[in-house]
Amino acid sequence: MATLYRYKSENILKTWLLMTAFFVMLVLFGYIISIVTNNGTFLVVAVIGSIFSSIFSYWFSDKMVLKMTNAKEVSRKNLKELYEIVDNLAITAGLPTPKIYVIDDPALNAFATGRNPKHGVIVFTRGLLEKLNKEEIRGVAAHEMSHIGNRDILIGTVAVVFASIIAMTTRFLFFFGDSRERQNPLLMVFGIVMIILAPIIATVLQLAISRKREFLADASGVALTRYPEGLASALEKISSSDISVSTASEATAHLFIDEPIKEKKTGFFAKLFMTHPPVEERIARLRDMDAGGKGKF
Repeated sequence: MATLYRYKSENILKTWLLMTAFFVMLVLFGYIISIVTNNGTFLVVAVIGSIFSSIFSYWFSDKMVLKMTNAKEVSRKNLKELYEIVDNLAITAGLPTPKIYVIDDPALNAFATGRNPKHGVIVFTRGLLEKLNKEEIRGVAAHEMSHIGNRDILIGTVAVVFASIIAMTTRFLFFFGDSRERQNPLLMVFGIVMIILAPIIATVLQLAISRKREFLADASGVALTRYPEGLASALEKISSSDISVSTASEATAHLFIDEPIKEKKTGFFAKLFMTHPPVEERIARLRDMDAGGKGKF
């Protein structure tokens, strides 16, 4: 039987391997662009533009997401039991108690946001709070608390920066190269290939990182609750529901504990572009965990 510590360490390692691959791809891509065009301006402009836009997005991400999903803050007086669950998990994790928001939607889902633990927010849908029992809600809350503790918003932002740099560079290369460069057939072919392939590869890497962070949050959440079945049972109920979160979009889908837009995706290529790992695999891993195993967090 696998231990939660092994799963946690494996997922941390895989995340950083993916981030390293992303960085290597970016450096190699920039080097090739500079050699072919004899001009490093494209990469410099793309780097500066992507970093500034991503810093803005990172700093205000919580406010933007809460507004986009129409989430409303709830008071401790209104949801005392839920606040007690989150309070206890925060104490166990050594984190500030995050604010709690609710989306008035019958779908079963939840997500976390906030640029750091001091600004942490956990959002639940009304449907999830109505359909899940206390242990299942606790499992979901622990998963989302782990996203906050693991700084997944920051890591996701770094991944977006890398992907944006690559995408912006390809656009600058094709549309803003000088006329001599455009007349070079080899450069034109290279530019077209890069415009098509580079953003796709960058997106695949970005989503792979997102999926690994979900596995890590599962393992970290179990480390808080010591009860894998709570989250496993919650994921079964969430995934079996065919109700989409009405305010979810492609821009916010990766934040939720499970895919909020209920569309069946099958096949190898479809899975490459999934924001979440297959829920069946997550449940199987949770039920294979030995929450009483010994190791270092």
